[in-house]
Amino acid sequence: MEQVIENLTGLRQGAASGSGAQAVERALQLLSIVGRGAEKGVALSDVVADSGLNKPTARRLLMALMRSRLLEQDELSRRYYLGGELYVLGMLASRRHGLLEMAGESLKRLSGLSADTSFVSMRRDDYAVCLHREEGTHPVRTHALLTGDQNPLGIGAGSLAMLAALPDSEVEAIVGRIESVIAVQYPGYSPETIREDVARTREAGYALNPGRVIANSWGIGMAILLPDGRLAGALSIAAIDSRMGEERQKELAGLLRQEVERVQSKLRTLFSSQKPVTQTIRQPARPRTPERV
Repeated sequence: MEQVIENLTGLRQGAASGSGAQAVERALQLLSIVGRGAEKGVALSDVVADSGLNKPTARRLLMALMRSRLLEQDELSRRYYLGGELYVLGMLASRRHGLLEMAGESLKRLSGLSADTSFVSMRRDDYAVCLHREEGTHPVRTHALLTGDQNPLGIGAGSLAMLAALPDSEVEAIVGRIESVIAVQYPGYSPETIREDVARTREAGYALNPGRVIANSWGIGMAILLPDGRLAGALSIAAIDSRMGEERQKELAGLLRQEVERVQSKLRTLFSSQKPVTQTIRQPARPRTPERV
């Protein structure tokens, strides 16, 4: 959050003219423009046309928003999308339309039916963040993951489920970036192990952590997708190894599949209820001073 504020207040350097407040207003205008095209992304040319800013100024403001992780850019299409930091901020600002709120009833059902501990997680950059932990009634519990804990993508069941839901190119990029972290902090993993886990997850339809993070603590997870196929998060269940035999894995996977579909149905309803903006009211363009090099 501090980095976001610092970058926004520093946007004055990226503006062609005007005060720092005007620069922030322009940046937020661009954020709104990209938000209206969130599902398909927005090209730089569209940002320029809708904002009334010239191309160099718009690009510099977009870059500042990307440094704050409020926006991100697809490497292939070069289109702009809302960034992961906005999702985190939205979760903090309002539980009503957040993944945690939508998954709350599902977590209670999962822990109630399985008697084990269930979790909902989301992606933040190259990491998975545990949003909530719902305790089960079984007397022997695993404490491998607590609310707020972060693990590199691929480490743990829910985290692995999210990684496996991403395109191959993104998986490889993430594995390359986290390699040094797992070498130091996660001796049970290696880049090749994660690649094999991703392939196994895609084949099985669910992710399995066979006690690699903490001995005797197993987990099973499944990704939650947005209506356009992008990753939203993951549901997972953790239990001691004696409660994670092959037959029970299939049983728990079935429970996860039902709850993932319930959450995805809520997401579809939410997205379909959002009316697209059909008209943009633009202020008359102000005279611009020449840009400083």
